[in-house]
Amino acid sequence: MQDFHEVRFPLEIARGASGGPERLTQIVTLGSGREIRNSRWAHSRRRYDAGFGVRTLDALAVIVAFFEERRGRLHGFRWRDRLDCKSCPPSRSPAATDQRLGTGDGVTALYQLSKSYGTGATAYVRPIAKPWPGEVRVAVDGAEQAEGVAFRCDATTGRIFFLPGHVPAAGATVTAGFLFDVPVRFDIDALAVDLSAFEAGDIPKIPIVEIIA
Repeated sequence: MQDFHEVRFPLEIARGASGGPERLTQIVTLGSGREIRNSRWAHSRRRYDAGFGVRTLDALAVIVAFFEERRGRLHGFRWRDRLDCKSCPPSRSPAATDQRLGTGDGVTALYQLSKSYGTGATAYVRPIAKPWPGEVRVAVDGAEQAEGVAFRCDATTGRIFFLPGHVPAAGATVTAGFLFDVPVRFDIDALAVDLSAFEAGDIPKIPIVEIIA
């Protein structure tokens, strides 16, 4: 995408950020008091405030440069969410069997990385579009495959392509483990910082929102 830059927001500043997933639910209350609830979005989106990670003028200068290079809201970029950047729990290392991507049919060579939240019929499946390059592991029926030999991964889309001779057979379970970033953009076109207030401890607001990339 021309409007997405494959660069990551400064990690030392992102570490102090706040934020998490957001959903949009429409609720209509009937005369009986019962509610009709409808989800307006198929997928959640994450919002963050990077201002909490800015503690020095040098850090603020880094943000200004990054903001200018992205042209405000114009270009998207990568964001590392420390709480949710793995196919597994935060304390573990990704394994090739972490997430189920699908079942082979002997023909399909393309699979999309995804992460499931919850279990069973109510689980939410989140598409993953920005894996870390070189940090994707894939298995077919539990047997790990070699990247570059059996498959390749497009780190800009999260798509897995099985190479000729390695397409999963009919009924084979395709799984993956990975590290990933969140595609985001700034949610403002103006950075307004009161330096006198900043030096007194007032933290600037730097809103960032997840996008589809």
